[in-house]
Amino acid sequence: MADEGRGPVGDGPLHTESGTKIGPAPASVGVDPPGLSLDRLATYLGERLPDADPVAPWHAELLAGGRSNLTYRISQGAGSWVLRRPPLGHVMPKAHDMAREYRVLRGLEPTAVPSARPYLLCEDRSVIGTPFLVMEHVDGVVLSSAADCAGLSVERAAVITDVLVRTLATLHDADLTGTGLETFGQPAGYLSRQAALWTAQWERTKVRDLPGFDRLGRWLAARTDAFADRAWALVHGDYRLDNLILAPDTARVRAVLDWEMATRGDPVCDVALLLVYWTEPGDTLRRHVPVALGVTDRPGFGDRAAVLRAYTAIRPVDRDHLDVCLALTCLKLAVIMESIYFRHLQGKHMGSDAADMAGAAAALVEMGLRVADGQGVAALGS
Repeated sequence: MADEGRGPVGDGPLHTESGTKIGPAPASVGVDPPGLSLDRLATYLGERLPDADPVAPWHAELLAGGRSNLTYRISQGAGSWVLRRPPLGHVMPKAHDMAREYRVLRGLEPTAVPSARPYLLCEDRSVIGTPFLVMEHVDGVVLSSAADCAGLSVERAAVITDVLVRTLATLHDADLTGTGLETFGQPAGYLSRQAALWTAQWERTKVRDLPGFDRLGRWLAARTDAFADRAWALVHGDYRLDNLILAPDTARVRAVLDWEMATRGDPVCDVALLLVYWTEPGDTLRRHVPVALGVTDRPGFGDRAAVLRAYTAIRPVDRDHLDVCLALTCLKLAVIMESIYFRHLQGKHMGSDAADMAGAAAALVEMGLRVADGQGVAALGS
């Protein structure tokens, strides 16, 4: 289990009204869940994984909620670990990088950023057909749906928001000296490269034409260079509430999950992504993006403006910079949602039903255009 002393903490237990701990349920249990061959995997893990028994049987379950990399709990006797691998079917170039995630997790171990301990990276495709990593299984609470948050008091929701924001600031303030991450990525020109990358990825993954996408891409191309010299930091790339494991008794962050897009870059992009994924009761376009819907609707979580104020009280952000990062995030997420929908059309998507992704890309592009037209953060709730 991750060291509970590494992350910001809130007071009091995190339970539903009935006292049941909140968290995702396993999607399936079986000898060979989709995407894994336990026969080949057992031999490999038995020879390399610390504390594994070379001859004892293995069990695996596909964990619910994954719309990108597939995540499994693998167990043997009393021991359990987590295995992550890329999705089945359509995979965009440079996406779902197991080696990147493993490198980041290794580098985070001496820092104050709460994370799961990585155990091994396998790039031998003969084992399960694709690279994968194995890391520590961290017990705790994941708030990934409105139902998960239904029993939270106003006070508890406020504590969780505070912990969420302070953990992000801790991540951005992480000293990478001596971690192996001090030369990770290319911070200079990060926003311009991201805009070009995701625009190119759209052409590879789109299942329909969205004229607004090109307009948004042009708007970004004309503005990202102005922020090329901003201070860099470790960037998570997918930071949101349902990518945290919380301690049920204190709301301390035990681990930040899903580091596959992490790099050194512009930390304001993480703030922008957190705000785009945030939900409020009056949202319209956001309701067409079926990821973590309604998770932060409850009183106590606060609105996007309150989340932004909390972060900027720790690390200031100027409006023009944030607007560019918000528009870029909308463009990036439009591509990611379209890729998930693409895999659904191929019949290759695992986990949550992706048929509801049909309108996500269009909604995100419209949100980005409204940001570009001067609405700022308010555009996300339109």
